[in-house]
Amino acid sequence: MTMAHRSTTLTEYGDFQTPSDLALLVVKVLRSRGVEPASVVEPTCGRGSFVHAALDGFEHVAEVLAVEINPSHYLELQSSLRMKTLSARVDARKQDFFAFDWLDALRDLPEPLLLLGNPPWVTSAGLGAIASGNLPAKSNFQNHKGLDAITGRGNFDIAEWMILKLLSDASGRRATLAMLVKTSVARRVLGHAWRTGMPITRAAQYRIDASTYFGVSADACLLVCDLDDKPGPKNCDLYDIDAPERKIGAMGMRDGVLLASADAYDRWSHLVAAGRSSPYQWRSGVKHDCSAVMELAGEDPSALVNGLGEAVELEPDCVFPMLKGSGVASGTQRGIGTRWMLVPQRTTDDDTTALRERTPKTWEYLNRHAERLDRRGSSIYRKRPRFAVFGIGPYTFAPWKVAICGLYKKLAFSAVGPCAGRPVVFDDTVSHLSFETEAEAQLMSDVLNGSIAREFFEAFLFWDAKRPITIDILRRLDLMQLARACGREHDLPLALRPSEAIPGLFGEARAG
Repeated sequence: MTMAHRSTTLTEYGDFQTPSDLALLVVKVLRSRGVEPASVVEPTCGRGSFVHAALDGFEHVAEVLAVEINPSHYLELQSSLRMKTLSARVDARKQDFFAFDWLDALRDLPEPLLLLGNPPWVTSAGLGAIASGNLPAKSNFQNHKGLDAITGRGNFDIAEWMILKLLSDASGRRATLAMLVKTSVARRVLGHAWRTGMPITRAAQYRIDASTYFGVSADACLLVCDLDDKPGPKNCDLYDIDAPERKIGAMGMRDGVLLASADAYDRWSHLVAAGRSSPYQWRSGVKHDCSAVMELAGEDPSALVNGLGEAVELEPDCVFPMLKGSGVASGTQRGIGTRWMLVPQRTTDDDTTALRERTPKTWEYLNRHAERLDRRGSSIYRKRPRFAVFGIGPYTFAPWKVAICGLYKKLAFSAVGPCAGRPVVFDDTVSHLSFETEAEAQLMSDVLNGSIAREFFEAFLFWDAKRPITIDILRRLDLMQLARACGREHDLPLALRPSEAIPGLFGEARAG
């Protein structure tokens, strides 16, 4: 087999074979939880590490069902089983998981069941890119009750589909599911199962070192779900597989929200915004989707260079100092005074043709690069004025802000003031609050960087997410209640005054 062919095969089957020592460790952990199955099902058994570990580790196993699509793995499993004295009946089948009748197969197996394995670590998009046929049929997928939430996604993890299928078909049976998966998959599986009322009575995750066992950089775990006839509490205890007796946390679900720390949520749930109106509103930075044209560099705002290397001369009314997410996250605010953004509107609906008379240099510049701007792919620009941007409003032009970047794995809020007499704007990786005074911005920065806010946000933050800190999470915290919890409510006004116009912007005077 050539290396290229082997790489494609690994991709197609999501093939990370479970090392024998990890399989044995998983069985040991399951036994410590009181798992003693009569039947073991390995739905993607590969070369059989879990099959052998289960036969060796569980003394009361009577039936083993092992399914594998890869013909070479199947033959290797058959060969190894022939060399072993079997104490249980082993039914090994070369089958496609997606074409197999799991409901019928599980129905005839004695309880308690153990659904054990390491399903493929690959997405549907990854398989589609190599034209793989190793995918669930869309029509069948949509017909599975309770799984329809996944079918609407353009991309999904194959392991997630498989696990939800097994949980659905094992519902009503006394069973345990134990699967090695990415933690993001485990999280989505539990969220879907809890929302749809699958009868999970107890759940746990045991963190594993994927780089040691599989040679890949990924957050991974052993997901364990006990099933019976009705659901139990929506909690999932967290452990490290190398120290399975020591609990390190607990995720869960409260009020339909998936939580990274149920304990933190239970402690600070009285700070949840819960629909209460607030004078403080989190906003996103400016979204323009054309940095080569809209982002500029230079220490003198009258002599700037764009991302194409062109010298640019624009009217100052449309040019604002910019702070990128990296500058916010570093806490140094690096880049202020040397990076600038062209902001052609005050609100997304402003008619940009007004720039022709008010700021002719800016109008000519935008038209010179119209082809690039018109190619912006996002649907949000459709039916909007030409050259429109998003994430703008009076809050964009407030003199003071408190900002945080969502891409970095740390909670760090920064108070950001004006530069060169102009309000600072952010890129769209940043979320921010707006203020009229430095004192108010600094006070809010202080309470947001305090321990109470940190614990509250950590109830919702999954640090392995691509963008862990989202504006939706930030909006969950009632900032007035936070100020009260910190003993600072009397230092804040009851309401914010509306942000006012910027002097000279589009020729308008500041409101008095």
